[in-house]
Amino acid sequence: MKFFVVFAAITIASVLGEDVYDTSKFGNVDIDAILQNDRLLQNHFNCLIDGKGCTPEGEELRKHIPEIMETCCAKCSDKQKEDGKKVTEFLLQNKPEIMKKLLDKYDPERKYKEKCADHLKSQGIDLSGF
Repeated sequence: MKFFVVFAAITIASVLGEDVYDTSKFGNVDIDAILQNDRLLQNHFNCLIDGKGCTPEGEELRKHIPEIMETCCAKCSDKQKEDGKKVTEFLLQNKPEIMKKLLDKYDPERKYKEKCADHLKSQGIDLSGF
């Protein structure tokens, strides 16, 4: 779902645990600070797109995005899902060009978007224009 985060997405994954992504590495990530600072947001975006300038958290997210998308974030904790929704909504409303580039990179055929459509809609997220 978060491809979003996404992505989706930027914020929400780490080392795989048994059923949930390990959150211990991300306890200090301030999602709001990233979203409110264009420089920080751009740095995270650059990490996700081309692997440049990644923080350890960004590198972990980058590594797990394919599985997150494939499973519609099935192993994400409630906090990770909440953060992912926040990031996705922010990108859709304020930075649609970033959302499009992330989807172009990680879901160029939009197969995961379609696979997760019902789940996304239940979260109030509409990616139909992407």
